[in-house]
Amino acid sequence: MKGLASLALVSGCTAPAVWSEAERGLIESPEPVMRVLTIQDQADSLLLRQPSCEISSAELADPLYEELARKMITTVTSPEQDGVGIAGPQVGILRRVVAVQRFDKPGEPFEVYPNIRITGVRGETEAGREGCLSVPGMRGEVQRYRDIDITYTAPSGRDTTERVQGFTAVIFQHETDHLDGVLYIDKL
Repeated sequence: MKGLASLALVSGCTAPAVWSEAERGLIESPEPVMRVLTIQDQADSLLLRQPSCEISSAELADPLYEELARKMITTVTSPEQDGVGIAGPQVGILRRVVAVQRFDKPGEPFEVYPNIRITGVRGETEAGREGCLSVPGMRGEVQRYRDIDITYTAPSGRDTTERVQGFTAVIFQHETDHLDGVLYIDKL
């Protein structure tokens, strides 16, 4: 498994417009839950510090993307993880994709956002306690905005901008940091 994570590392942001062999291997694995990379493993830690690439329109149209989205949600909601968000790099995929629990929506659903970026912030930052599936056993106080704008590629293929507030805004900031190779412990 570590070999696959190492292979994904070499793709960096020069990824082609189709899924790499290493990415396909991770996504097509028969295991329903993906392995979450942690800073406790040196190879994992190096991958977690890499910037992620956009997902091409061809990749978004590929059934492999839907499988990745499904597996990311299955992974973050598994009893072993029980998280509120997960980013592509945390499962060895260096692509700009996150799965986030939307506490600001009825039923608090998990939703997946490809090519996501934080495009606006409002107000002052506030301190809040955070943890991370990739940094097991630790927690810390991090300053985050509670009112942000996110831009992502909607299923229609169009870029969509949405305003997000409260705890869900904090989750989006935490997860998009992963896409830039930043961990919450860097902000302590």
